[in-house]
Amino acid sequence: MQVAVARLRLIAGDQDLGGLPSDPLVFQAECVEAFVASWTARGFAASTIDTDAGVLERMLAALGRPAWEVTAEDVDRVVGELASSGRAVSTRRNYLQVFRGFHRFLEVRKAAEIEAAFGVRLACPVDEFNSARHVSDDSPAQDPPPVPERVTEVFGFLRDRVGTARKYGPAARDYALFRTLYHAGIRCEEAVLLDVPDAHFSRGPFGKLHVRFGKGARTSGPRPRWVPLLDGLDVLLRWFLDDVRGRFPDSAVLFCDESGGRLSPGTVRNRLRHLMQVEGRGQPDWFTPHSLRRACATHNYERGMDLVAIQQMLGHWSVASTMRYVRPSETFIEDAYRKAVSAALGELTEGE
Repeated sequence: MQVAVARLRLIAGDQDLGGLPSDPLVFQAECVEAFVASWTARGFAASTIDTDAGVLERMLAALGRPAWEVTAEDVDRVVGELASSGRAVSTRRNYLQVFRGFHRFLEVRKAAEIEAAFGVRLACPVDEFNSARHVSDDSPAQDPPPVPERVTEVFGFLRDRVGTARKYGPAARDYALFRTLYHAGIRCEEAVLLDVPDAHFSRGPFGKLHVRFGKGARTSGPRPRWVPLLDGLDVLLRWFLDDVRGRFPDSAVLFCDESGGRLSPGTVRNRLRHLMQVEGRGQPDWFTPHSLRRACATHNYERGMDLVAIQQMLGHWSVASTMRYVRPSETFIEDAYRKAVSAALGELTEGE
């Protein structure tokens, strides 16, 4: 960033008229540098700073004019170009969020200088009409998660495949990995970072997984959490560690590849898609690793688990986030009614 500022100063001659900035590109580069420095002061992770600084530079380059001269139409154009190029909703939203944050920085710290030097009164061009909707509003994540019967069917296929696959180790690892994603409700990005010592079988009544690199809120860094080994996941992981893990090269990684290294999240997603193809069901019956996480939330909620408990299990900051994951079945109301009536009749019977 400092190199870019110096280069712009050389090009513009770094002229200064009466103490006010004269070249808009040089001044904007200095403002970006100060904005990025404020992230460091607030304690953001270096990786986050590098990523968002790159996003901001690309957004400003696409807009083609200083931030204080950008109009709503300019934003519409850039966002439209991002959409046309196939960028995901979450990516477009990130571009807008970073640019809006930079514009807010200018409003708070640089508004007087900008108005005096360039005659522009700041007004943010990102409004309710061009703000990207949340990724969950128009993504396949809004599709209902796989029903319990479908999840059981897939796990049955993976279990049977362990005994017939050409390579026992990878097939058994896949079975344990995808069942862990479902029963623990963890993200595949979290699962690939698990190490063997992260399985604590003596902690709590069921044992727990220490998800040391849990996803945190934006820019907050990792948020570790403990996830109980429910629904027999403790038995499954004991089997995996006793009978399967030793067939791979020695390393700390829990679910490793055939060289003992870490799988990438993309590899996990591709692996599940491949297994769905091998299973032979049509594409409408396929689902993703993240669908298993949403299925975990939904199925536990349907069978009566407290929503706050599910929130803690999934590592969400708020119950509102968890509710976006919960998509009860079409008969959820009827099933809840039957349970309530059965419970009431049972109490009456005991009272008599």
